[in-house]
Amino acid sequence: MNWIVVGAVSGFAAVACGAFGAHGLKARVSEQALAWWNTGAHYQLAHALALVAVGLLRLHVGRGDGAGWAFLAGSVIFSGTLYAMALGAPRWFGAITPIGGVLLLAGWALLAWGARELGR
Repeated sequence: MNWIVVGAVSGFAAVACGAFGAHGLKARVSEQALAWWNTGAHYQLAHALALVAVGLLRLHVGRGDGAGWAFLAGSVIFSGTLYAMALGAPRWFGAITPIGGVLLLAGWALLAWGARELGR
């Protein structure tokens, strides 16, 4: 998987979602829904950069696929459920959101594990 491309696409989508939240949703949804949307965009953008870091790590030490998959799945689940709730999905979607958060945490742990050879 080309994690740099995946990260760039995710970053593009995160900026687009952030702009949509600021300009397209602001007057149409509640403050709580807008906060969910903004949190989703923020976490998606941060983890898009993490995906780029995974791609760079793979270039140097050939490791990081586990972290990449964890970041990708975590971003889709975490941000996706927040976006969905902001657009009117049932509140029980919020019970799924922490699964994405755990995957994001796992991605950071796996990135650290994969990067341990750097600087040796």
